[in-house]
Amino acid sequence: MNRDYSLNDNRLETRLEDAKPLYSESEAKIEANRCLYCFDAPCIKACPTGIDIPAFIRKIASGNIRGSAKTIFRSNILGASTARVCPVEELCSGACVYNDLDHKPIQIGRLQRFAVHQALALEREHGRPLFTVAPPVHKKVALIGAGPASLSCGAYLALEGVATILYEKSDLPGGLNVTGIAPYKFMAEDALNEVNWLKKYGLDIRTGVEIGDELTVSDLLKENDAVFLGIGLGQDTFPGIPGEDLEHVFGATALIRRIKEDPGFELPDDLHKVVIVGGGNTAIDIARELALLGVPEVDIVYRRTEAVMPGYRHELNHAREEGVRLLEKQTPVRIEKAADGTLDLFTEHTDTKESTVHHADWIVMAIGQKKFAADIVPGLDVDEKGRVVVDETTRRTSVPNLYAGGDCINGGKEVVNAVADGREAAYAMIKSWGLQPVNTAEKPGSNSHG
Repeated sequence: MNRDYSLNDNRLETRLEDAKPLYSESEAKIEANRCLYCFDAPCIKACPTGIDIPAFIRKIASGNIRGSAKTIFRSNILGASTARVCPVEELCSGACVYNDLDHKPIQIGRLQRFAVHQALALEREHGRPLFTVAPPVHKKVALIGAGPASLSCGAYLALEGVATILYEKSDLPGGLNVTGIAPYKFMAEDALNEVNWLKKYGLDIRTGVEIGDELTVSDLLKENDAVFLGIGLGQDTFPGIPGEDLEHVFGATALIRRIKEDPGFELPDDLHKVVIVGGGNTAIDIARELALLGVPEVDIVYRRTEAVMPGYRHELNHAREEGVRLLEKQTPVRIEKAADGTLDLFTEHTDTKESTVHHADWIVMAIGQKKFAADIVPGLDVDEKGRVVVDETTRRTSVPNLYAGGDCINGGKEVVNAVADGREAAYAMIKSWGLQPVNTAEKPGSNSHG
């Protein structure tokens, strides 16, 4: 139950190189000393968890690595993973004032990674914990799912002396950090190491437990002072076209998971071309992974234009550098098996209605995932898109004492958004019990959690 989690080393993802390697000490200090330490720092406002970025960078520059990491973790307890997976180009670094001066922005993600990596190494070396857990407060919280939202919520509660149990249906905790993050950003083993570190502060994680007939949300609400719902999203969705159930038609997140976790999974030698259907970051991620793993031809077909793609532009640019092509205004119509055993994806041009055939060995669907929170919580309010409705400040749901965060409330945003949800829910629970948090920083500018 409380074992450390690990994976077999012989996995496809381990063959991919780190896109942004760890800074050396000298590199980190040079970069930290470039920071202007803005008083009204736009980088803080751009961070969903509101980390005091100038403060942690200043501490790197002065050599106070432990203090730097604590500044990060008090606002973002998953600072190790978010340093790697955050789209900093769109968030903190994208808001850096250097952009307005036509200079390279501060590499905030890499500095954050350096600080937490060094601090955790010092913690292991000297046996001196970064945090002191508060005395027990005789409160219990159950958390459903063990992804970033629940890990964040559970960790902050545990640090405040609350007894927490996370229930995870998979054999491994970590959620998308383990199963779905592109390996060139973050390896699954690193995500599990982060989970193992959090467990030292009191997280109790029960894997292989699915909420359903034997253990229900109603049961958990009766047995605990509060329950947090952090179940994320479900299986890949498919467009509902003929042939989508043929062999070698994959869901993107399922395929990414095999690349990250399955030691027996290999790409076949005759895999020459893959077509990805979709326009989001998951489509770009799997396209880049396959290209980096040696697939000669990888195309993304998208039903609209590049200008309105939800996927980040900088990620698409990197994909193009690796040989990935984007084919715009292509709506999938059907898939057929070709005479040579390969697949033919038939698409229709959005404007001209002209038909095109895309020959491929594999076809990967990256058009979204199912939402199923309402299926396991009777009476839970969801919006027209199936997202759980919560109070914006506290993350309370329509069900008393039930909170929620992560993809199940936002439909699939970033890991850092899930971390923010978990922290704000934990903060709200603690305040509702009349307690004063000692290890949890409230996001700057938040309203009262009364």
